[in-house]
Amino acid sequence: MKAASFDYLRPASVREACEALSSHEDARLIAGGQTLVPMMAMRLARPSLLIDIARIQELQFIEFAGETLKMGACTRQVEAERSDIVLKYLPLLARALPFVGHAPTRNRGTLGGSVANADPAAEIPLVLVTLGGFVRFQSADHSGTIAAAEFFEGPMMTSLNQESCLTGLDFPVWAEGRLGTGFCEVSARQSDFAYVSAAAQVALDPEGRIMRCAVGVGGALPVPTFMAGVAAALKGEMPSQQRIRGVARAAVEDLEIMVDSHASSDYRRRVAALFIEQAILQACKDAQTVSGLAA
Repeated sequence: MKAASFDYLRPASVREACEALSSHEDARLIAGGQTLVPMMAMRLARPSLLIDIARIQELQFIEFAGETLKMGACTRQVEAERSDIVLKYLPLLARALPFVGHAPTRNRGTLGGSVANADPAAEIPLVLVTLGGFVRFQSADHSGTIAAAEFFEGPMMTSLNQESCLTGLDFPVWAEGRLGTGFCEVSARQSDFAYVSAAAQVALDPEGRIMRCAVGVGGALPVPTFMAGVAAALKGEMPSQQRIRGVARAAVEDLEIMVDSHASSDYRRRVAALFIEQAILQACKDAQTVSGLAA
């Protein structure tokens, strides 16, 4: 099929884009277009106006600012994947990015586009939630931030209103301890949408105890989810596979796991527990073999 007819606008600034959004009820933003364009081709999306923000320079950057790594919404995924700054200050994202789609889609896809699309299986939103990041937005009359945990409301649903433009992402940077990361996912084929995924980041003290731990699960739940109980249970402990396995299994017992034509809830629950365990163990091993994060 072909897309239904639409008007096209390429604004020169975020303000111009926001003004166009507020004045057209059926307008949609497009940056990389790796999700929206196929939806339009199948006529699952029929915007009357397409607002192309891909070339707005103020939305394309990666910068380290104090305790935060800031990225513009239109920063392409491949740029983050190849960034030395991301590798140094945000190793969990660096580990997850190769799982995002395929190389051709990462060449076009943007960081902000993935977050705004709010696919429960998407890797970038999972990293953002796991690390307690924030989403920056702007509308015609104000701007602000939303905690990632509050941004995602359901599959393909966010708390961002129709008249606002997602402008950037803020990822907290960990500076303490020996840092390690882990990431696991399963899909029908490599780089397809994940049925279940898990991300973990740990900081170990000089004795090897877990000073800090962050774990998130994607794919199995309607939104990427930070596993607060896992982080709290393991803080201050020496890494132990038996202990981590018990904490992981307990963490998924009461979750309302999704079911669809691809995987049952029982399967997703078992895999989620396994991946939480594996991601944490991978992160701990990683932390034991690398020097601490340089501030």
